[in-house]
Amino acid sequence: MRDNILKTKSFEFAIRIVTLYKYLKKEQSEYILSQQIMRSGTSVGALIREAEHAESLKDFLHKLNISLKEINETKYWLDLLLASDFITKKMFDSINKDCEELLKLLTASVKTVKSKLKT
Repeated sequence: MRDNILKTKSFEFAIRIVTLYKYLKKEQSEYILSQQIMRSGTSVGALIREAEHAESLKDFLHKLNISLKEINETKYWLDLLLASDFITKKMFDSINKDCEELLKLLTASVKTVKSKLKT
């Protein structure tokens, strides 16, 4: 899993999440939701990196599945930040696009690995 698109995009997404976290703390004085999105949003890429050294295909799938759960949780926090007016629609649309893309990539990856396990 060398420099693949999932690894690259999840790292870039984590950088955007860190930037959002800093904005929420500094500009919005928001501390609870910012910590939640920081945890889930940065763990996506960390889990993908962990999967690089999985002990087996099942372990690889397990780590991708957890990453999928984390990106879904991140989507929830983004929706909540928008609904509670901590971020603008423009900010939401920008980062949510990346979030949705990662969700699709991870879903496809999980399906691919599951099909390999069946054979």
